Amino acid sequence: MLHITSLDDGLELFKALGSDIRVEIIKLLLKNKEMSMNELATELSITNGALTNHIKKLENCNIITTSSESSGHGNQKMCSLHLKKILIDFEPSEETQNVYTADLKIGHFSDYKIYPTCGLASSTALIGEVDDTRYFSHPDRYNADILWFTKGYVEYEVPNFIPYSQKITQIMLSAELSSEAPGINEAWPSDISFYLNNICIGTWTSPGDFGDVRGIFTPDWWFPNWNQYGLLKLLVINKDGTFIDGLKISDVSIYDFNLDYRSKIKFRMAVDDNAEHVGGLTIFGKSFGNYSQDIKTSISYAPISESVVER
Repeated sequence: MLHITSLDDGLELFKALGSDIRVEIIKLLLKNKEMSMNELATELSITNGALTNHIKKLENCNIITTSSESSGHGNQKMCSLHLKKILIDFEPSEETQNVYTADLKIGHFSDYKIYPTCGLASSTALIGEVDDTRYFSHPDRYNADILWFTKGYVEYEVPNFIPYSQKITQIMLSAELSSEAPGINEAWPSDISFYLNNICIGTWTSPGDFGDVRGIFTPDWWFPNWNQYGLLKLLVINKDGTFIDGLKISDVSIYDFNLDYRSKIKFRMAVDDNAEHVGGLTIFGKSFGNYSQDIKTSISYAPISESVVER
């Protein structure tokens, strides 16, 4: 997912999308997942030369990717979608300059309570034995780039190194997530709840546990019938409530926590026992899935004297 926080930052993307033909290219790739240049040119009734110009514009904005593939008729250029979701904030953040950011490794959780099926793996190997919850305490867990469990939770302490005498006005977190099914199952809903300092701030239902194709960054040694990739989700809690990908999921606001430069911030991802869909959770790090990232965190802040509590 691409998150655009200003219109200026999105200018090249908007230009790339400002063409009926380029929009049709995206529609065709959404439908067919991958197509050759010849196939696209035929579907669009344009020449390969004209198509090349459109493809370059989309490729420069990371909307699509291209690769060369050998066939019985020589090399042909294959096109597929790289970017499937775009979030645009027309209203700029109130504190765009006052932001502290940090990445959390998948295995750097500070607390957990999980149930099988479960496991962890680094970029090179499984960590311990699959479905043995004891390995979530193993020292090697700090190297984990993927973890999964059927129900329970993992909790992370979000680094808080904002300057002295500052109040937290917004927290953003993004991570690649999916359900956890036995093997893989694209129709396997799971209610994943998010907690901040032990208070539930909202729930998102993952539609499935995806394995139809290998994740872009999933290592070659990974098992083909296991989780391959997830969906990149952006969680925001601010003065207006809590949001997932820009959609409001609860009225819990940042000011319900009264967080400042001295506060500990505990962030939990859970599949609760009483959830309607107990379908597990998989968290992907930068060596797995379709997005080369760990759990990204961003804390916006302002001077305590200038912060106005809104309820």
